[in-house]
Amino acid sequence: MARDVLITGASVAGPALAWWLGRYGMNVTVVERAPEFRDNGQNVDIRGAGRVVAQRMGIEDEIAARTTGEKAIAFVDEKNEVQAQIDVGDFGAGGPTAELEILRGDLSRILVERSRDKARYQFGDRITALDDGPDGVDVTFEKGGRRRFDLVIAAEGIGSATRTLVFGDEARRKPLDLYMGYFSIPPAPTDSEDTARWFNAPAGRSVFLRPGGDATHVVLTAQQPPDGREDLEPSEQKAWLRKTFADAGWEIARVLDGLDKADDFYFEAIGQVKMDRWSKGRVALLGDAAYCASPISGMGTSLALVGAYVLAGELSRHEDHEAAFAAYERIMRPYVEQAQNVPKLGPRIAQPQTRFGIALQQWALDLSTKPLVKSVATKLMSSKPEKIDLPNYGYGVDAGGLKTPAVGD
Repeated sequence: MARDVLITGASVAGPALAWWLGRYGMNVTVVERAPEFRDNGQNVDIRGAGRVVAQRMGIEDEIAARTTGEKAIAFVDEKNEVQAQIDVGDFGAGGPTAELEILRGDLSRILVERSRDKARYQFGDRITALDDGPDGVDVTFEKGGRRRFDLVIAAEGIGSATRTLVFGDEARRKPLDLYMGYFSIPPAPTDSEDTARWFNAPAGRSVFLRPGGDATHVVLTAQQPPDGREDLEPSEQKAWLRKTFADAGWEIARVLDGLDKADDFYFEAIGQVKMDRWSKGRVALLGDAAYCASPISGMGTSLALVGAYVLAGELSRHEDHEAAFAAYERIMRPYVEQAQNVPKLGPRIAQPQTRFGIALQQWALDLSTKPLVKSVATKLMSSKPEKIDLPNYGYGVDAGGLKTPAVGD
């Protein structure tokens, strides 16, 4: 008998899991609290094992066709003069710009569209209670009544409400003392179609402008220990960013004007999620809800895709969900620990406090791209262990279609 599985969250991890579970013959429902599909979001990277999973899903070419076109990051001064530039391929797989750069909304759309034939999507609703019993999980929805599922997978964000319902305060949030605001603004003549621009201002502030379709995507970053402003209303968060960046210089006037008008604004305190376990009874966690590595790791999307692949594969291998959850964690935890290994000084190096620090940062970046130094830096960054031995569960996409019958078919 096929399992009935509820997935919460329809960003990347949730739809990817829905795709795989559907291929294994399971009945899948995805619930998302947003009233409709959200096609906004910033650039995301697909690297290493994440790209392998995309290949096994048969979506790599579709992702490549929708890439943002970003081929380099230019570090500029207040006069918009390039002080250092890092191109795609610099420093191997460890470089800051991946070969597959796509807007989060575009990737999510690919995954949702590909999984709709096997999964039922329920937007504008959320879980308010769960009763995990020996024969199933009774789930109460805010709008959709009450229903029983064999398993529940929370594939939500760093502040997952479903995780709190099940695990209480077990999640440990490791702050990285950064606030980030994301939004889009209209392109300007100074923007490039294939080069992102990074500008640093004193006091640990940066403005990152990235190409992507018909808009320029902005990331405003400020060094600040979390003090609760991530829970404020968006209007209050925008006001704080306007005040914080008012004297930053460069193109900040244009950026702040766009901030006022942005309807895709998102704000967060940057941090990581660490947990001693990712499952409890018939409920398991996936993606940021379980092991957020933070945007500055560059590994969030790959973790989501790989985690979905492994979790679904182990559920297809094991009739016992506890054995499947244990195998999922055993395979994924070393990979997660590698991804979460963000140097403590990383944020401070990226966001210098003084003009001298900014000049030193740009000099070091420029030096790192010189042939002799670049070869050494490439070896160091390429040796970063971001590898995982992915099991071959079958049922991926190849020239002959779907392979290997699934448990329960």
